[in-house]
Amino acid sequence: MLIDILDRRSKRGEKALAALSANPDESMATTSINLHELLYGCLKHSKPTDRLFDLQVLPFSKTDAALSSKIEAGLDAAGTSAQRADAMIAAVAINSGGRLFTFNVAHFELMTGYGLKLFA
Repeated sequence: MLIDILDRRSKRGEKALAALSANPDESMATTSINLHELLYGCLKHSKPTDRLFDLQVLPFSKTDAALSSKIEAGLDAAGTSAQRADAMIAAVAINSGGRLFTFNVAHFELMTGYGLKLFA
């Protein structure tokens, strides 16, 4: 989603930014996991990375590691798998008390049972 917002030509990114900006009481941040994904993508495609360092970044902590492993193991046990990075991102969002804004809702809906709140 951040890639779309940072891409000035993306209509989907414009709509997402407008939706996020419509609620001035909420601050916007990303996770250190998302920052890694963004930096990797920019470097892989020779895109500038300097704007990414203006983002507020929530770190991945021990508490996040404990929760993300619980999420991943719980979903595995229920016969549903989650991508490890998605479980990690969800744990950071849950533990920070934030809501997750994503275009990949299907990846995260099952994690709402662990306390994840999605931005709707």
